[in-house]
Amino acid sequence: MNHALILEDQPEARTWMAEKLLQAYPTIEVKQACSLDQAFKHCKKITFDLALIDINLPDGTGNELILNLSQTSPQTISIVVTIYDDEHHIFPALQAGAKGYLLKDMPAEKFIERLQGITSGEPALSSEITLKLVRYFSTINPEPGPLLTAREKEVLTLIAKGYTQPEVSQLLDLSPHTINGYIKTIYRKLSINSRAEATLEAARLGLVRP
Repeated sequence: MNHALILEDQPEARTWMAEKLLQAYPTIEVKQACSLDQAFKHCKKITFDLALIDINLPDGTGNELILNLSQTSPQTISIVVTIYDDEHHIFPALQAGAKGYLLKDMPAEKFIERLQGITSGEPALSSEITLKLVRYFSTINPEPGPLLTAREKEVLTLIAKGYTQPEVSQLLDLSPHTINGYIKTIYRKLSINSRAEATLEAARLGLVRP
C-alpha cells in the first residue's frame, strides 16, 4: 500500500481514520478530502491503492466516487466507512464497486485489523455487516449457478467463514498451492474477484447460514 485517500466531511472522523490508517500501514501516503469535488481532484493526480469513503457528503454521495474509481481505477480498493448499517446504504455501495464496508463505531483495533487484512485478501467488513449480508442472502432461494465440485464447495464455505488460505490448507490437509488453484477456479466459475463477493455467493448458494 503506497497511496490512500480519505473522503470524509467531518474533521474529527477524518483525523481518526488517518491515524488508524497510518497504524495499519505506517509508510502509506495519505491524502484527505472533505468533499467529492476535492476527492475527484486528488484522483486526477494520484492513483490510489486504497480509498476510505464516507457515504453522505455535502456535495453528493460517496457512491459516486466509488463507481468512478471502479471504472477508471479498478486497482483501487474502495472501502465505505460510515455510521449506516442498513440495506438501503449497504447494497448501493457494494453495487457501485465497494470492496468493504466498515462502521465508524467499531473498536479501533478491529478497524486497524480489517485494514491490514486487505493485503492478504481478507474482506474489510464489520462483523455486523457480514451477518446482515449472510442473513439477507440466506432468505433468498438458492439459484442454480456454475457447477462446483464437492471440494470447491468445501473451500468456498471455509473462505466465506473467514478462514485464511493457510488455514484452509491446514484444515483440508492440502498444499497452499492446491488451495490457491481451487480459489482461482471458484472465482472464475462464479465471476467474482474478492473474498467479500465469495461470502455473498456462498450465502446465495446456501453454503453458509447466519
